[in-house]
Amino acid sequence: MKDCGGCGSRTCAEFYEKLKENPSLIINCIYIHKSKEETKEKIVENNKVTLKDSLGREFDFILEHFPEEPGPREIIIPHNPTLTREMDLKEGEIIIGRPLGVSCGCPVTHSGVIRDIDKKTGVIVWCVTGPLTARQNSFKDLGYYIALAYEGLIQESRCEVKIGLRYFFQPRRCMLQWRHSGLVNYLNSTPVGLQARLEGLWIG
Repeated sequence: MKDCGGCGSRTCAEFYEKLKENPSLIINCIYIHKSKEETKEKIVENNKVTLKDSLGREFDFILEHFPEEPGPREIIIPHNPTLTREMDLKEGEIIIGRPLGVSCGCPVTHSGVIRDIDKKTGVIVWCVTGPLTARQNSFKDLGYYIALAYEGLIQESRCEVKIGLRYFFQPRRCMLQWRHSGLVNYLNSTPVGLQARLEGLWIG
């Protein structure tokens, strides 16, 4: 299961329950025409879990979102930081934008809910939720932005994760299912997983 959020549901299992009542929703799944083998992201080889992205590249762990939040936590700054004040952005509002250039250069427009704002620096913390959130509600368009960091939970990893090292990871809900690369600069053990913050982000 991908749990990418592109269909508007938190998980594939939740989407499946909706399909029981409304089968026509199947068109919202961007992976429905791929075979089961093509969409596998977790393969067991010689009793060892191997994680692979949609291009067949291995990565170290999936970065899960916090249980109380609607999606992965991303820390961003607009290419024009004054937009944070000019657009009068507020916690709880829905915004869209696309990470450009050295901060990933993702070709997909992101959509999410604002969690926190620093009006002085322009930095925004939001939870990426998938495109359906913006389609079904009013939103503000941030335009291009720089992705500064990801924060989330590591619940399964193919290696020991340490502060100061760079890892390949995949954010849960990534619609492309591509691996990212980031430097771990914060770790904290919690009852629901290893809380981690990754900065210096790249795709690939």
